[in-house]
Amino acid sequence: MNGSIINRHVLLLNQNYEPLTVCSARRAIVLMFQGKAEMIQASDGLKIRTVTRSYALPSVVRLWQYRRVPYKRIMLTRKNIITRDGHRCQYCGATKGPMTVDHVLPKTRHGADSWENMVCACIKCNNKKGDRTLHEAGMTLLKRPTRPTNITFIQRHIGIPDHRWRQYLFMD
Repeated sequence: MNGSIINRHVLLLNQNYEPLTVCSARRAIVLMFQGKAEMIQASDGLKIRTVTRSYALPSVVRLWQYRRVPYKRIMLTRKNIITRDGHRCQYCGATKGPMTVDHVLPKTRHGADSWENMVCACIKCNNKKGDRTLHEAGMTLLKRPTRPTNITFIQRHIGIPDHRWRQYLFMD
């Protein structure tokens, strides 16, 4: 089997069509052969061939039984803040150059290390704002920072390699 095909991303849905995670095509095929999942969407014309048969490569699979999954918390890291904000300065909109993380309410003013208080900022804007509030610096945010969900994590970190995923990730 071609390694690049078997390692392609497949969207794994719970029994109720809720997005759970992204797994490899190999894992999805194993789940289907074990009778634990069904193929909802196939990849365009891609096949896995055995000696006697060929099978469509899955793009979206759904578990047959509902799995209760504990709430997945996405870790608060510099990389995840920058990814959440699309590598775009939340003050001026710049996307070029190195990015930093800025506290909207500075830590010296009792600002917390939280998803709602940290944003991606270019070095110029971070230096301009300094240790001041938005009002004091005369700056505004492009959008209010929020905690990302599992779905936004899939959208931002993995991307949408197959247009058929959009309806399951609430993008249509």
